[in-house]
Amino acid sequence: MGINLSKGQRIDLTKTNPGLTKVIIGLGWDTNRYHGGQDFDLDASAFLTDANSRVTEDLDFIFYNNLVHASGAVEHTGDNRTGEGDGDDEQIKIDFSKVPSHVSRIAITVTIHDAEARNQNFGQVSNAFARVVDEETNREILRFDLGEDFSVETAVVICELYRHNGDWKFNAVGSGFAGGLAALCRNFGLEV
Repeated sequence: MGINLSKGQRIDLTKTNPGLTKVIIGLGWDTNRYHGGQDFDLDASAFLTDANSRVTEDLDFIFYNNLVHASGAVEHTGDNRTGEGDGDDEQIKIDFSKVPSHVSRIAITVTIHDAEARNQNFGQVSNAFARVVDEETNREILRFDLGEDFSVETAVVICELYRHNGDWKFNAVGSGFAGGLAALCRNFGLEV
């Protein structure tokens, strides 16, 4: 069993786990009872940014239409359009040894697809979590349960992994945004 983190907590990944190079970020959620007639389609994304939290190239944005970074460092394993079932709903794999030198942070986000048209928001989502798993051993290193009541937000920065003195660390962010994926993209310096 890994370490449970709360919003705002930071933890070493590679310093306290020597030899850790490949991790899986597992993301999961449930939707509350909802009578809008539409399924919820939540989408995980990764923004590979510089030290100022800005994406410097469009290809540093990994999502359902760009599943694998050119370096092979980050891979989205595919879109789950319903979130049905237990365990991880979507996964993003990261190989720290392949992350390009211009990338200082990897922000992991979840957005609700077509949220405005479907009148959906994170107030209707529960049990959202992110966990970090050692890909080699399948051991869960840490888990972050959002446990926060959002209301009008349609996008959430769940966590970020960042370089610090040559090691990688994890930050439990849990920050919501209105405006969905477009607002997140603008936040990280991408034009939409």
